[in-house]
Amino acid sequence: MIQPLFILYTSLLLALGSCSQYQPSTAADAIVVIDSTETASALPQTQPLKTGAERTEMYLKLLQGKRVGMVVNQTSVIGQTHLVDSLLSRGIQIKTIFAPEHGFRGDADAGAHVKDAKDIKTGLPIISLYGKNKKPLPEQLQNLDIVVFDIQDVGARFYTYISTMHYVMEACAENNKPLLILDRPNPNGHYVDGPVLEPALKSFVGMHPIPIVHGLTIGELAKMINGEKWLEGQRQCKVTIIPVVSYTHNTAYTLPIKPSPNLPNAQAIALYPSLCLFEGTSVSVGRGTSYPFQVIGSPYYKHKDYSFMPESMPGAGDPPYKGQKCYGLNLTDTEMAQPFTLTYVLDFYKNSTNQDKFFNSFFEKLAGTPQLREQIKAGKTEAEIRATWEPALSDYKNMRKQYLLYSDSK
Repeated sequence: MIQPLFILYTSLLLALGSCSQYQPSTAADAIVVIDSTETASALPQTQPLKTGAERTEMYLKLLQGKRVGMVVNQTSVIGQTHLVDSLLSRGIQIKTIFAPEHGFRGDADAGAHVKDAKDIKTGLPIISLYGKNKKPLPEQLQNLDIVVFDIQDVGARFYTYISTMHYVMEACAENNKPLLILDRPNPNGHYVDGPVLEPALKSFVGMHPIPIVHGLTIGELAKMINGEKWLEGQRQCKVTIIPVVSYTHNTAYTLPIKPSPNLPNAQAIALYPSLCLFEGTSVSVGRGTSYPFQVIGSPYYKHKDYSFMPESMPGAGDPPYKGQKCYGLNLTDTEMAQPFTLTYVLDFYKNSTNQDKFFNSFFEKLAGTPQLREQIKAGKTEAEIRATWEPALSDYKNMRKQYLLYSDSK
């Protein structure tokens, strides 16, 4: 059953340089959206797009005099300045930095253990949320008054920054700490597609019963997590969202900073939802090349028209098939007929010389369903497979509507 969620748009008194903040009185009122007197999607689209972080006039007063924890990485910027540096220069008392997968500076390999450290520039302690401690501990929150989350997502269920947000929300709810989310556009936010995650396959690469391409910003997903009571014990986190200005779900948005080492450009980000399924197979997604998530191949692909050889490099220290020739496809200039597709996975399985070893145990976690592997092995077409995603996908789309902050044509 979908739980109704009340959103309060508080007024901003720009002339006085202050904003009013609503204090939730019940669990149902746990989400607060601070904006001007008009909603973000209703503002004139002639205004330049501004991320939540850039709208400092909306949230600085919420942080002044508070002990602040920051969940941030290399994408957490205002212009050319990191959000941590920007807030410190404004006198905000930052106590702790929490770092997600790939680390505070975004240079760690995918899946690599990220260690606790100290930021050389500011001297602030950095606590890893990717390793044995994926959720802030009570002792790590006890000396904080508020936590800020500002990380660029790419709109795919298995991209782990949203899993980090889930655990941060859960820890804040358990320890009665408010969370401030500075929203950012979703570069894959213009569509919804893929199988919906089955609860039995819940993992850090899939925390929620949502499709592979969920069509939400992090702020909207936080609303859904609270509204559907997906946190442990059905708790709800006290969340304040600073929305993006001049953004809709149909706004084309190119990320100014790569969100992780192996998503270097818009093409890789657009292909990522379709190609990440290969991480659960014997096929390389181009880690260890100049074109990760834009070239795919393996030594077992029958067609030899294109090849590449992965090598160790920053962000891909020991890539699959290092030093081996992989045959496959170059998608760097490919225009996809549809944004999310099974075309490549179906093709590579059909043309693999090692079908018995094509899949590994990670595939189901990425797919979110045990059916997809069996459907591919059975030779089902993409249309036949897509038909089995219903009615769960349509139900999700209907549920999604009540949590949107931005206009949407779907």
